[in-house]
Amino acid sequence: MPFRRLSLAALCLAAGTLLVPPRAGIGQATSVASGADAGSGVVVQPPAARAAATTVIVVRHAEKAAVPGDDPPLSAAGEARARALRDALRGAGVQAAVVTQLQRTRLTAAPLAAALGLAPEVVPVRGDVTAHARAVAARVLERHAGQTVLVVGHSNTVPAIVEALGGDGVGPIDDRSYDDLFIVVRQPDGEAHVVHARYGSPAPAPADDRAMTPPAPR
Repeated sequence: MPFRRLSLAALCLAAGTLLVPPRAGIGQATSVASGADAGSGVVVQPPAARAAATTVIVVRHAEKAAVPGDDPPLSAAGEARARALRDALRGAGVQAAVVTQLQRTRLTAAPLAAALGLAPEVVPVRGDVTAHARAVAARVLERHAGQTVLVVGHSNTVPAIVEALGGDGVGPIDDRSYDDLFIVVRQPDGEAHVVHARYGSPAPAPADDRAMTPPAPR
């Protein structure tokens, strides 16, 4: 099912427990409803059902510095994006954060975690993207069911994590794109839908001649 554009108000309703203030800077949003009728749009559950849903906000790490190559920190642009993520999600009710062992994911989550008093949980990624995505989904659903959770991943792990949580329709992420924000709302019965938004400074247009999904975390 193709993405459908939503207003900011519809984005907040579709995400259930996610309430992003207008100043957050999230722009146009699009939605994929997994298992929903394409003609009916986003399915908004009644309050009692939404209370039991798990809301997972999945982003790629912010812009990274050029060196060191194996585990670079954030660049100045990345630090600004991490602050933009904090501002976007400060009022979203985030109760937990999951990152990888690489500092670019930890530094992306750090401003929000500090503002909310959270200690991010590390789920390492070591080669097998599918196995890592399943481990992240298991951590979220076993430890944080019914909560709102931030997950910071990599360009090649974010689509797999969304899929492991029950969402679909998320294609590869261009290596230059850092502004994607995916909200997966998963019901206790496993039904999920995905809202695609953007935050912070816009990313450049994808380059058709570049690899979209790198083999290692990027």
